[in-house]
Amino acid sequence: MSSHDEAPPLPEPLRVPVADSHTHLDMQSGTVAEALLTAESVGVTTLVQVGCDVRGSQWAAETAAAYQNVHAAVALHPNEAPRIVHGDPDGWSRQGAREPGGQAGLDAALAEIDRLAALPQVKGVGETGLDYFRTGPEGKEAQETSFRAHIEIAKRHGKALVIHDREAHADVLRILKEEGAPERTVFHCYSGDAEMAEICARAGYFMSFAGNVTFKNAQNLRDAVAVAPPELLLVETDAPFLTPAPYRGRPNAPYLIPITVRAMAAVRGIDEDAMATAVAANTARAFGY
Repeated sequence: MSSHDEAPPLPEPLRVPVADSHTHLDMQSGTVAEALLTAESVGVTTLVQVGCDVRGSQWAAETAAAYQNVHAAVALHPNEAPRIVHGDPDGWSRQGAREPGGQAGLDAALAEIDRLAALPQVKGVGETGLDYFRTGPEGKEAQETSFRAHIEIAKRHGKALVIHDREAHADVLRILKEEGAPERTVFHCYSGDAEMAEICARAGYFMSFAGNVTFKNAQNLRDAVAVAPPELLLVETDAPFLTPAPYRGRPNAPYLIPITVRAMAAVRGIDEDAMATAVAANTARAFGY
């Protein structure tokens, strides 16, 4: 195993337990029980497992039902919607292209997300939103249709809305305004700047920061952490992606949350216990657990 593939070492444990507000255990190595045990050993005691397609959302709901400290969010990822509509087998999904395509396929997938969203262990509808980085103009209509449907599902079931926003800030904010955002809305892996953080703050949207807040080229994220109201800050891994520095490029996992908590505390000039206390309370409030 090269050092690039090697799991980073355990960080110093947090004294105040926190939650990983967004992780993908189904894409990580090892078992769920192992991931929970390792995370708990450093003070990460609650995980939100996030689905990106129908199968992943079903798995998230099943896993949250089986483990008390795991909550689920269910959705079609923004890049999944055009894949279904256009029948692209190489999209985000691991389901292949056997399911029906076109609008009927999208409707069927959304109906299953709607069914899952009613379950008590499902605390969020997401990750949904817009992604203009990986999906070109031909996918915009399907993404927008799917996003609007997920907003409606979240509101009807009284669940948090978990947003994936990649290079689509203006349109995401516009659609939230047009549809009326759910009471609890989370910008997962917040990717805007300080100015957008102020817009989100005025609307009462939660902003969840991942390991990329530690990257040298991510001053915009640190500026956003600095101006976001402390009661709207969350922390996440988005594991296995976005491993914090100095382990960038190696596999991420929930146990690495303390590194990001400490980075956020440093940006705000507060101690890590105060930051951990805030994000723990905010995550519970955001997801209603």
